[in-house]
Amino acid sequence: MSARPVELFFDPICPWAWMTSRWLIEASQVREVEITFSIMSLAALNEGRDLPEGYRRSMDDAWGPARTALAVAQQGSQEDLAAFYTAFGTEFHVGGNGDRRAAALAGLAATSLGADLISAYDDESFDPELRSRQKAVIELVGDEVGTPVISFGPGRAYFGPVISPAPKGEEAGMLFDGLELMTRTEGFFELKRTRTVGPIFD
Repeated sequence: MSARPVELFFDPICPWAWMTSRWLIEASQVREVEITFSIMSLAALNEGRDLPEGYRRSMDDAWGPARTALAVAQQGSQEDLAAFYTAFGTEFHVGGNGDRRAAALAGLAATSLGADLISAYDDESFDPELRSRQKAVIELVGDEVGTPVISFGPGRAYFGPVISPAPKGEEAGMLFDGLELMTRTEGFFELKRTRTVGPIFD
């Protein structure tokens, strides 16, 4: 069986996207899955929106990590982007280091690229491309969702899954099978229940 392609659109700072990414990596260990990591931007999504002060500040500070991830995507390989994301998330989400620039530096150290790419963190010239990529994601799933967004192919993109903790082993594979199967139904739009736990980083 050939590998089944799946694309994950993520913003580095989103803990829920991190959980989804760890599940996909687990699923790829027990299923023939080819993961593509792609950048989306919560900062671009929330640009100009009236938000509570604390969340507004978080969104304004979200440009830097997304810019750095985009620079990695543009100048490196998929392997570099996956390595950046894993190292960034390990530092920022799992390690609880709230210094996003430090997490970006940790991410860069895991790639084949140089640490001088951290200059992208404050480089606003990356923002039009981030806005363009976010617009493309909105065209896939609409503007009522955030990150993560997962795509199994043309016309088969959805917000989520939102999971905690990330399933492991065969459980991860079964979730992948089930979600992919549901996306084959053209009229399938949404499954949801109230979250009772936050992101469990295990």
